[in-house]
Amino acid sequence: MKKAFIFNLFVFSLLAVFSTETLQAQTPKVTVNADSQIDDLLKIKKELEKDNKLADGYTIQLYYGDLNGANSVKKKYRMRYGSWPASIEYETPNYKVWAGNFSSRLEADRALLEIQKEFGSAFILEKKK
Repeated sequence: MKKAFIFNLFVFSLLAVFSTETLQAQTPKVTVNADSQIDDLLKIKKELEKDNKLADGYTIQLYYGDLNGANSVKKKYRMRYGSWPASIEYETPNYKVWAGNFSSRLEADRALLEIQKEFGSAFILEKKK
C-alpha cells in the first residue's frame, strides 16, 4: 500500500510539473527598432574588409615598384589565387601589391607558403590601423 501511494504521488508530481510548464509558457515577442542606415554601414564595412582597408592583421606583399609593374603583378595574382583579395597601395614614389587579409600570423604563414610558389619574393607584413 505504501509503495502504491508513493508511486501515485510521484506520477502526480510529474504530471503537475509538466502541466504547469505548458500552462505557464508564454510566446516571446521581440521588437527591434533599428536605424535604417545600419544596413548601409554594414555593407560599407564589408567592402572595406574585403579590400584590406580596415582591420589590423597580416597581409602578404607581392611587389614594390612602379604602377605598371603593380598592375601586372596584381592581374597575375588574381588569375592564380582568387580566394584572397589583392590591392594596390601607394607609398611615395612606389606602389605595393598586397594580398590577403589575415587575422593571425599562422593564417598568413600558410598562405605565404602557397603564394611563394608563384611569387618567390613575397613576404608577410603586419598591418596596423
